[in-house]
Amino acid sequence: MNRRNFIKAAAATGATTSLVNNVQAEAGAKFPNFGPKIKRVIHLYMAGGMSHLETFDNKPVLAKMHGKAMPESFTKGQQLAQLQGQKLMCFGPRFKFKKHGQSGLEVSEAFPHIGSVADDLCIIKSMKNEQINHDPAHTVMNTGGILNGRPSIGSWVNYALGTENDSLPGYVVMSSEGGGQAQPISTRQWNNGFLPGRFQGVKFNSVGDAVYYINNPAGVSRQQQGDMIETLNKMNRLLKSNRNDASINTRMAQYELAYRMQESIPELSDTSQESQTTLDMYGCKPGDGSFASNCLLARRMAERGVRYIQLYHRGWDHHGGLEKGIKSAASYTDQATAALIKDLKQRDMLKDTLIIFGTEFGRTPMSQGSGGRDHHMNCFSSFLCGGGIKGGMSYGESDEFGYGSVKDTVHVRDLHATILHLLGIDHYKLTVRFQGLDVRLTGVEHAHVIKKVLA
Repeated sequence: MNRRNFIKAAAATGATTSLVNNVQAEAGAKFPNFGPKIKRVIHLYMAGGMSHLETFDNKPVLAKMHGKAMPESFTKGQQLAQLQGQKLMCFGPRFKFKKHGQSGLEVSEAFPHIGSVADDLCIIKSMKNEQINHDPAHTVMNTGGILNGRPSIGSWVNYALGTENDSLPGYVVMSSEGGGQAQPISTRQWNNGFLPGRFQGVKFNSVGDAVYYINNPAGVSRQQQGDMIETLNKMNRLLKSNRNDASINTRMAQYELAYRMQESIPELSDTSQESQTTLDMYGCKPGDGSFASNCLLARRMAERGVRYIQLYHRGWDHHGGLEKGIKSAASYTDQATAALIKDLKQRDMLKDTLIIFGTEFGRTPMSQGSGGRDHHMNCFSSFLCGGGIKGGMSYGESDEFGYGSVKDTVHVRDLHATILHLLGIDHYKLTVRFQGLDVRLTGVEHAHVIKKVLA
């Protein structure tokens, strides 16, 4: 018997799962490993490279150096994106910073609404990515590494913890844009990778039907739809009985989830049920497709047990016209972000929800083009808010120019380890056997939980 026929026969009889399945069966460690602080995560993703110097990291020295040459000691031998080989000039922050709340936390004037909830925020000023261009930086932010085909963090979380609502996906992604160049986001950023397909993120539309084909075609009743799915799954169960193919389980589960979603999603996405006071607080109209509408939907998803919610706002890529661009992008995101925090808090849900407000990398302290900044991976800012997080504090420091982290550097993988920890997951134990290796979200390099930000 040649090798090809042997593998076919083994697959048909189930004699050797390891030869045909790269992914270990869903067994092994049980999660959570310890008491979780949160039930869910809402990631507000400012895609395009939000400048830390105009938002959360005040740099008076950079302001004084505006228009002067950037000290070579900072940039010599460093990787730059589009400024490589050019004369590097300091570009002072375009906005002033104000102290807010009892904590006196500094937030840019571009974010007055976010400033109003400063005492709930933990601003990390020492974030670091290892990729300087958008798509690979997104890949690191979502999967912990640069290799395509790895599971996103939302898929890892779903794999470990499952869903709280079997009528909705456990991992939902939405997108909006406005305020600057809207860089595309690849669908593989929320892919399940080598995990079973049912753990992938489900993209909801911001306008119109949240999911394509959510309604049955004319002349097909819900009873008929249910009968058809049951018949298909009977056939799939028969196929599964004599073929060792993990994708059959995924196919059956997805058919059944889709059927349940036909009832749950129209109710979920109907924000006209919300009071005018709530709509005004977020600054949206039902179904307008804005980041504000997506934030309101995120709250409704959180109420209904969606485990991991990711809202991309594409509009933060400002290689020129930075001041105007920041004002515009903030006008789409500032009010709604603060509203989401306040709304969850008044519903007593912030205590078991983690909100992440961040980006894939920052921007250079040096100018580019007509009043812009280039990509910058050595230092950027994000904030955490909600369950298990100390509010009213900052963590980590960048140098006086905001070029690099000089204290308590936080790599993306450290952020991932912290998110998993808050969900009750030991990131060292969340592994899957793939191609002969025990793979984990936080990789083989050392990643640590950021303990000083934990309440």
